[in-house]
Amino acid sequence: MPKHGLSRLVGKFAAAEAGWLTTKAIRAFIKAYDINMSEAKLKNAEDFKTFNDFFTRELDDGARTIDNNNLALCYPVDGAISQQGDIVDGQLIQAKGFNYSLTSLLGGDSATAAPFQGGKFSCIYLAPKDYHRIHMPMSGTLREMIYVPGELFSVNPLTANNVPDLFARNERVVTIFDTEHGQLAMVLVGATIVASIETTWAGTITPPAGKDIFKWSYPAEGIDAIHLNKGDEMGRFKLGSTVVATFSPNMINFNETAGPETVTRLGEHYADIVVDKNAS
Repeated sequence: MPKHGLSRLVGKFAAAEAGWLTTKAIRAFIKAYDINMSEAKLKNAEDFKTFNDFFTRELDDGARTIDNNNLALCYPVDGAISQQGDIVDGQLIQAKGFNYSLTSLLGGDSATAAPFQGGKFSCIYLAPKDYHRIHMPMSGTLREMIYVPGELFSVNPLTANNVPDLFARNERVVTIFDTEHGQLAMVLVGATIVASIETTWAGTITPPAGKDIFKWSYPAEGIDAIHLNKGDEMGRFKLGSTVVATFSPNMINFNETAGPETVTRLGEHYADIVVDKNAS
């Protein structure tokens, strides 16, 4: 299938104000995926001008609560954990029998990957029914953003179990944050039918023209610095995908009760910050 062409075509419809056709498509989607619209700020199909407006719908006030423990991270999205654990010898687990390269995931530069070698990673899949805005699991200051062109394979569990290097092959946006406790990378992975990826500071990132890697650097201090608090929105998917988070060594420990297929909800307990670095 022409995955890029199909995705862009669907993206044009999703961005169009198509009146009754848009409303009909939204109603069909809500029914097909049993979406809980009671959690949304706008609750009716006709409230949305475009399919994208519906897909990236805002949650109603109080629908999610951000964990207020200063030594805890909160889940950044609604979804389900695909895999998470240690980054061993520069490799992340994709599925049983499949690993992929940390350096490749982050855009191919070993210097970018170096702070995360020996750290931890977590991969969370967003299903079509899920809330598709992405939030910060902890407070941080943006230092770099990287657009990496690539394929647009589906990222559902079936594909993850069968397509090698899936998350290091698909189009993606890599964001690197400095935090008080180490470095955090939030990787927003594209997929088939994903029309675009947005960040709150730069708007739509994909797809730019061409197939080159693009990099943007940001100041650590001053009026132009971009600092986001835990729970702040940092991006969104138009038609869903996957978030891969990587953490510096001895920085966090994941919730011991969570693992593959665990359902995640924005704001709930995700991991604990390591206070005693020698105990991690």
